[in-house]
Amino acid sequence: MKFGGTSVGSAQRMKNMVALVAAEGEVLVVLSAMSGTTNSLIGISQSIKENETANARKQIDDLEVKYADTARELLSDSVLLAEANDKLNEIFCSLRSYIDKPFSIKEEKEIVAFGEKLSTMLVSLYMKEKGLDAILLDATEFMRLKKDGEPDQAFIKENIKKIINDNPKHKIYLTQGFICKNADGEIDNLQRGGSDYTASLLGAALPATEIQIWTDIDGMHNNDPRFVEGTSPVNELHFEEAAELAYFGAKILHPTCVLPAKHANIPVRLLNTMEPEAIGTRIYNTEPTHKIKAVAAKDNITAIKIKSSHMLLAYGFLRKVFEIFEKYQTSIDMITTSEVGVSVTIDNERNLKHIVAELSELGNVTVDREMVIVCVVGDLEWQNRGFEADVVNALKEIPVRMISYGGSNYNISILIRKDDKIKALKLLSKHLF
Repeated sequence: MKFGGTSVGSAQRMKNMVALVAAEGEVLVVLSAMSGTTNSLIGISQSIKENETANARKQIDDLEVKYADTARELLSDSVLLAEANDKLNEIFCSLRSYIDKPFSIKEEKEIVAFGEKLSTMLVSLYMKEKGLDAILLDATEFMRLKKDGEPDQAFIKENIKKIINDNPKHKIYLTQGFICKNADGEIDNLQRGGSDYTASLLGAALPATEIQIWTDIDGMHNNDPRFVEGTSPVNELHFEEAAELAYFGAKILHPTCVLPAKHANIPVRLLNTMEPEAIGTRIYNTEPTHKIKAVAAKDNITAIKIKSSHMLLAYGFLRKVFEIFEKYQTSIDMITTSEVGVSVTIDNERNLKHIVAELSELGNVTVDREMVIVCVVGDLEWQNRGFEADVVNALKEIPVRMISYGGSNYNISILIRKDDKIKALKLLSKHLF
């Protein structure tokens, strides 16, 4: 069971979360930092880096007050509250010590890691107060990265099993999400997907019967509830469908974090701590359902078209195009081609000027900014007649810059202007659902 920042965002939410955990059988619990804490720690790091020591001290003081207040509200046992205050004092003294140290990315990562250590420390003491059979595990003892920055899944599997075998027969094992050590033994973090990724990696390593991701929304919705009224959770998704939705804008999940669960064939459930009775979304290797499931949108897209008569009947042209994007470490989301042109989309303009300059040597280049990719996800095998027609017909009032279909069995991607995004999402909901 993984609980996000809002699920442990206050003393009361911690109590609610522990009640959910207590109702389960044997469980491994992964916690994020309390909501807002990671941003505060990043702010503290920034102040220290810029030698704004007075500001850094004030930020640390403010954060310490917040945690002291949370501890008082959470713990009624005076002995456990005293223990919490001692540990808070120790943690915040350690945090203040960074003000007088040489500062680098290494120290920044160490500071950011305090968030998960704080939340798990408080929750473990509250579990103790409630008489629960729980043990707190240090994630840095088994979460490890390889030299390439990817999780060392063999190390994780071996060490989480060893630690649990060394501490057997507890009902609840509690640990930190997001944080880990790198190949050099330094404190680091998983970045993409954070605590969700921790839960998926540990679930696959154990292996768990199920991985539950608890957030503040009742699963993945069939459209963006910020812009479209009457959306509803999708009860079941294939891993590939969930990854497509996550990649193209469904913020509830990071696209990479379900991969370990997918490979281990362990279902993932997205659940809501505010409405624990809600069914949520179950993600697993489902059979084809012959349905369109959901719509998502990815903002801040730039389209680039390269048109060249040299492309006609020529080979090697696309290789030259892709080598330019590779050179500038810029990934491509969508691609469409014709006999004399190719259009691609990117979501990172950092090296756009250099990319356009080099592409211009291959042909005429045009750039369209402020675009949006709308992604329609479901069982979209090409033999399923009419699905692509339904999508296109729904958008007959919207100018479409690009369509990508057939690269995946699970999505159709449509590129439109930013100004047409909300109208497009509403039209798709109306026609598809």
